Amino acid sequence: MENYLINHRLQWGKPDTLSLLPSALDSDTRLKDVSISPSKSNQPLPDTPEYFKADIPFDSEFISIIQNSWPYSVPIEIEHTLIWSRVPIFHPDLIPPEVDPQIQQDGLRGFTGNDELPPSPSTLPECLPALAEWGITMDKLVRSPRGSPEIEEMVRNAGREIDGFVKRRWVEREWETAWFVNPPRLQSVRGLAHIHVFARKKENL
Repeated sequence: MENYLINHRLQWGKPDTLSLLPSALDSDTRLKDVSISPSKSNQPLPDTPEYFKADIPFDSEFISIIQNSWPYSVPIEIEHTLIWSRVPIFHPDLIPPEVDPQIQQDGLRGFTGNDELPPSPSTLPECLPALAEWGITMDKLVRSPRGSPEIEEMVRNAGREIDGFVKRRWVEREWETAWFVNPPRLQSVRGLAHIHVFARKKENL
């Protein structure tokens, strides 16, 4: 799997032409304007950024934006996109020591394009019966307790670069998204982090 991803599926810096799942962004001229050109491959690689940043170009050789070939069970109108990164997403410059243990356990997450608060965690028990056949129960969930307002702000701030990138690609007036990054201990490919983005195009624009 790792060899397939790195050497075939993740065509770094190029549009995703291998997915059988379409994206509404495929017809977005703003994104077509930044598609990689043949001549670009002959240019030297730019300096490697220290970590994933909000302003990284969509056609950067350091990322690969693809539709998930094995999307989660979500409604058909929701797109499941993966942003794979050759540069770190978790970095000391972004994560204060006070919240590092929590982020190493829980990862990072956020929402864009919707001013309404997400469902309260108190509704989680209502959803778990659907996962019973996989043995997922409340007592097996690993969750950090909610911190002080200052700690929660540090956690949100640790994901600011991801949040900024998501808002650039999925413009908030047109899209609403939920995104998350698994902690390093749960990464499917060690040393190659990726961001999950669930995006739904808004109606009545």
